[in-house]
Amino acid sequence: MAPTGQWFILLFSSLILGFGFQAFHIPAALLLGPMIVGVAMGLSGASIRIHPCMFQVSQGILGCMIAQSLSPSILTPLLHDWPLVLLVLIATLLASGVSGWLLVRFSQLPGPTGAWGSSPGGASAMVAMAGDFGADVRLVAFMQYLRVLFVATAAAFVARLSLGDDASSQAAVVTWFPSLDWRFAGTLAIAAVGILLAPRLRIPSGALLLPAILGATVHSTGIMSLQVPEWLLAIAYALIGWSVGLRFTRQIFLLALKSLPQMVLSIVCLMLFCGGLAWMLTLLLPVDMLTAYLATSPGGLDTVAIIAAGSRVDMSFVMAMQTLRLLTVLVTGPAMARFISRSASPASA
Repeated sequence: MAPTGQWFILLFSSLILGFGFQAFHIPAALLLGPMIVGVAMGLSGASIRIHPCMFQVSQGILGCMIAQSLSPSILTPLLHDWPLVLLVLIATLLASGVSGWLLVRFSQLPGPTGAWGSSPGGASAMVAMAGDFGADVRLVAFMQYLRVLFVATAAAFVARLSLGDDASSQAAVVTWFPSLDWRFAGTLAIAAVGILLAPRLRIPSGALLLPAILGATVHSTGIMSLQVPEWLLAIAYALIGWSVGLRFTRQIFLLALKSLPQMVLSIVCLMLFCGGLAWMLTLLLPVDMLTAYLATSPGGLDTVAIIAAGSRVDMSFVMAMQTLRLLTVLVTGPAMARFISRSASPASA
């Protein structure tokens, strides 16, 4: 099919599925719908792709949305309960390391590929770094975004169950087309500055993190209130969903097919372990289960943020935990990948 027809199917099907999910008040419906349609089209042989520049723009818009919920108080949960936060962080890293080690040992994946594919950091950052350490970037991308798909779907339905009847009342107050003023232009400028600085400063996931930091600074200090309309967020959600979904090409799927059962088992076990950590957090800290689940969830930073924004959770706590883990994985990832590559020789060897 010609690219024009593929784009039409992608857009039309995403609208139907996304707003269909929203009719049932599923959080992050406008992310999940396009993501699932993208997966289906990618596996069906679609040739269209979302340009990396559009993905970065979407992350910048998402960063400005996150900034509205951030303040200097984001450091409070990290500093006040640092022993517990450190324990959860180390436990998650060890669980992902064990998961990667077992995956390499009992599958046909090369060591670096299994290690980077199992890292619980930002998916785009892990894919970007994997190639520099001898990993098959295609398989790392498949593993990372397969986990994002699993985690995003599970987290959205956990959020729906947690919200219950509150989901319908929350969805009813959405204003799609508010009146815009100079703050909208200022918000776009902050997103643009963050996106342009990210590659120069070589900050992984910088297209999301820099606008979030810059936006939170001007927003929390009262310099300017950010304005991110719902229609713009919906476009950003769809572009992120399509970027993830369309990576699931038929060629990569066939390449990963031999190790797919081990990949899925690894992802499910890591999700269950992080769910256990979330339950522990609710016993020791004054946070609800949904906040704890999203804070420990091993998904991408952007998708977790989208789901958190559609739920009544402590966004500061979620973003603090997720950002801390991302930064830690970026520092420890190379050493862990080398250790797994050297020690996890296949069981048949």
